[in-house]
Amino acid sequence: MNVVDSSGWLAYFADEPQAKHFQKQLCAPSTLVVPTISIYEVFKVVLRESTENEALQAVSAMQKGKVIALTTSLAMTASKLSITHNLPMADSVILATARAYEATLWTMDSDFKSIRGVKYFSKE
Repeated sequence: MNVVDSSGWLAYFADEPQAKHFQKQLCAPSTLVVPTISIYEVFKVVLRESTENEALQAVSAMQKGKVIALTTSLAMTASKLSITHNLPMADSVILATARAYEATLWTMDSDFKSIRGVKYFSKE
């Protein structure tokens, strides 16, 4: 299973050079776990930088994976991970979701750089 962080989704939708690191995972929706917080982040950025129609298309693509809502259990795990790894809220929820589904987390977010179970790629 795979979780692609918002940074990977956004690179993919913008057709940035770094998108190559995420294309295989994003093109295999049966192995993709999508935290709802990622939908929030991606929708917000695409809406701010483009149109609502494009933001809705991005969400539609994300919903091809298994969308995971934030539960009490995930929230508590995310809180612990936030403290352990000094992560912001959204990042800790994404990591908790990846761990709950034994998924590899794919990202360009340097907050995840040295965390177990993460495939990190520099934005440069």
